[in-house]
Amino acid sequence: MKNIIIGILGARLDHAGLGKRRLERWRPSISLLMHANLAVDEFVLIHHQEEKELAGLTLRDMAAVSPQTRLTAYQVDYANPWDFEQVYSQLHEFTRSYRFDPEQNNYYVHITTGTHVAQICLYLLTEANYIPAKLLQTSPSKDGVQGTYQVIDLDLSRYDQIASRFAKEAQDGIAYLKGGIETHNLAFNQLISQLEQVSIKSTAPMLLTGPTGAGKSRLAKRIYELKKQRGQVTGKLVEVNCATLRGDNAMSALFGHVKGAFTGAMSQRLGLLREANKGLLFLDEIGELGLDEQAMLLRAIEDKVFMPLGGDSEVSSDFQLIAGTNRDLFEQVRCGAFREDLLARINLWTYFVPPLTQRMEDLEPNIEHELQQFTVKAGHKVSFNKAAREQYLQFARSPQALWRANFRDLNASMTRMATLAVGGRITEELVTEEIGRLQCAWSGFLPSVAVDDGLNSLLSIDALAELDLFDRLQLVEVLRVCRASRSLAEAGRVLFDKSRQQKTSVNDSHRLKQYLQKFGLTFQMLA
Repeated sequence: MKNIIIGILGARLDHAGLGKRRLERWRPSISLLMHANLAVDEFVLIHHQEEKELAGLTLRDMAAVSPQTRLTAYQVDYANPWDFEQVYSQLHEFTRSYRFDPEQNNYYVHITTGTHVAQICLYLLTEANYIPAKLLQTSPSKDGVQGTYQVIDLDLSRYDQIASRFAKEAQDGIAYLKGGIETHNLAFNQLISQLEQVSIKSTAPMLLTGPTGAGKSRLAKRIYELKKQRGQVTGKLVEVNCATLRGDNAMSALFGHVKGAFTGAMSQRLGLLREANKGLLFLDEIGELGLDEQAMLLRAIEDKVFMPLGGDSEVSSDFQLIAGTNRDLFEQVRCGAFREDLLARINLWTYFVPPLTQRMEDLEPNIEHELQQFTVKAGHKVSFNKAAREQYLQFARSPQALWRANFRDLNASMTRMATLAVGGRITEELVTEEIGRLQCAWSGFLPSVAVDDGLNSLLSIDALAELDLFDRLQLVEVLRVCRASRSLAEAGRVLFDKSRQQKTSVNDSHRLKQYLQKFGLTFQMLA
């Protein structure tokens, strides 16, 4: 393991004058390279742009003291070194640009030099695991320029209650709603590219289709934020799941009602359509709306007017509609459950949001996004160790991972592991436990052959993940015949009953033995 130190240039302590006698004085950053029991492979020296001369001198002296140490300079340029937000923001940006590899390196953060504000910021970034390091505190000694140092190993799990300090992450979350995740799926990227153009140029209704949990609601929010940023809407985003609206409540919730419209209507209600005036109305699961509500909605879209429940005069609302559904609305029309004229009106811009299983290229960036979101809420950073990450990704991409609820399943999975992660690290043990939890949750949706076909006790998880359904079904039947047979030869005669008749010399045992060996199995294992 290599040792890497990250520290800030000390404008006073690292200076010690410019003459030759400076090498005879204790200078914290340089003295750290003089300890025989602390071999430093790399030293990252952070300095302000106004300290270039001192930084250059210090780096030259460090190179003279420890020629084998790789020296890296990182420049910051905050206007006020005592402004906590400015300093924290730029040091946090350093943590995002530097590639940490805690599996291969030991990291140490030197907090003796720099202003008190910079020291506090480095401490907080280390405590929250943005810098996966231990702290180094140095001090002078009476017996030379080397001084002493002390390693401080933070127990990160004790500080979860520190007040949130992740304003930058909150901004990143908003940026994601406008396209912040670095997605790689070509079809999805093309969809987003066109959808953002349409969002800016059109006020016509949009229809987002796709399975539950695929991200329709997120897209609707992204569209709203984009339009708001461009000054195209001044009203608010109003969201409603139409599956929660039934009977008079549906009419009242959407279109409002007048006082006394029905029993219990003690006062007037404006309704969601009027709340969305000058803004955006997102009707999720629009296929759940009743036919009467559909007729009124169609007029509200086309003419911008509608009648509140129990009212005798029309009201107006100028809103843009985004509809979402996981149903086939064309099939709903054929069944008489959805109005054809309404479908024609909202079908101008239609986008299918693919499920997670069709976007495996985007699995990793979405995992990172979920962990970042958890960081914002919990106040400390969580990440996988290398082996755990590979284990989780292998399962997540395998046929065993159904992702029934799509990104909702992924969100729940990340939340569980992040919550249980001690010291901000998700381990192989946590991943194994989570895989079992997901398999249990999905077991009711697997084909009966895949729930308990006897292969789980014979083949490894990796081997099962590589099996096509065709091969799995075939292998299950071969194993059934083998278990019902008294010998390898008998099983071979049953399995090759037709092809063996066409051979002058048959060796059913050998053929079956070779087939079983493809899966690392023997007939004796099945007895």
